[in-house]
Amino acid sequence: MLPKMIKIRRHYHAPKVENIEAIIQAEIAKEYIHTRIKPGMRIAVTAGSRGIANISKIISAVVFELKRYGALPFIVPAMGSHGGATAEGQLEVLESLGITEANCGVPIMSSMETIEIGATTDGMPVYMDRNAYEADGVALVARIKLHTDFKSPVGIESGIVKMAAIGLGKHTQALLLHSYGVHGIRDIMPEVGKVVLDSGRIVFGLGIVENASEETAILEAIEPDRIFEREQVLLKRSAELFPWLPIEDLDILFVDWIGKNFSGTGMDTNIIGRMRIQGTPEPESPRIKYVIAGDLSEESHGNALGIGLADLTTSRLLNKIDRRIMNENVITSTFLHRAAIPIVLDNDRVALEAALRANWNVPLEQVRLARIFSTLHLEHLYVSEAVYESIRSTPGITAEGTFEPMAFDKAGNLLPF
Repeated sequence: MLPKMIKIRRHYHAPKVENIEAIIQAEIAKEYIHTRIKPGMRIAVTAGSRGIANISKIISAVVFELKRYGALPFIVPAMGSHGGATAEGQLEVLESLGITEANCGVPIMSSMETIEIGATTDGMPVYMDRNAYEADGVALVARIKLHTDFKSPVGIESGIVKMAAIGLGKHTQALLLHSYGVHGIRDIMPEVGKVVLDSGRIVFGLGIVENASEETAILEAIEPDRIFEREQVLLKRSAELFPWLPIEDLDILFVDWIGKNFSGTGMDTNIIGRMRIQGTPEPESPRIKYVIAGDLSEESHGNALGIGLADLTTSRLLNKIDRRIMNENVITSTFLHRAAIPIVLDNDRVALEAALRANWNVPLEQVRLARIFSTLHLEHLYVSEAVYESIRSTPGITAEGTFEPMAFDKAGNLLPF
């Protein structure tokens, strides 16, 4: 006995960049940006591991504009310990995102070797990717959004500053910062980023903000001495556009896909209301009794970091985990609970039945169940009758179809979204 579900759509009214190449051309053409680019300059362009909308197109457009001004750009993976903390693994991550030498038209120089370039006022060494350091300059390309581990008192969370600190600092800097837990990435990371921004190596930063439909909403090129200030403003704008769940209280949330391409934590902690960091209080909302993780994306290359945020999962997800890659990432972060394996069931149906059994005799018509594709994709979702009745009058929500039984394949797994 499973509740019937209805597919709903959330209509967002938000900005969207229609012509990425034209906007990037205009941004880099700003006088205080393009005058920093000199003919013959070797410029490293950073590429991270996140599933950012249009990221291959954005990187390619930046590369094209740098070439137009006579520079000699190349790409460096900038992703801390991701990709198993190996040069080969980070190349594979970029390839899965469509960032290849063929697509972007420039070399990709992947190495885990770093150079110590300075220290914070409190004495923490600051490191930079050797290839980037030996270039004539660096273009930092990063999405600005709420972080999944902390709320910043200075308005610097996930963005250009973090890319400068942990992305360019590679596994070396990631280990150092994460060894201090949340304090390291919340409080020390911005100071490390400042050292990088003040090093004279940065040509400009390109801030990316996405809307709730996972579309590029803002692209802004920023000179190094204004990155800190502008990122604070763009983080607030990102929060305004953030795609929250339309309901705060759920009995069960079924997440079809988890993975590093959806969130650095596999599932965005801001969406599911769970942190699982020792000594850190859990968010007040949303309040979800049971989270089920259905499958792991191919783009994660076996890194199921975030599986520990779920209460139940499936055999097919478990069989895709590469423990070496996942463990390298989670041990670097020091947030060990996030890689703890939850209860494993044979398939989606059995996992849902187990969660309903543990829902303590809530009548089927009152079960508050929602199903999402991933925590990054919230424009469409399936909800039970009890959820729909509580949100149907919310502006921007429409039903697509009628209530129907949940559909499974022969293996007992939910049919695709």
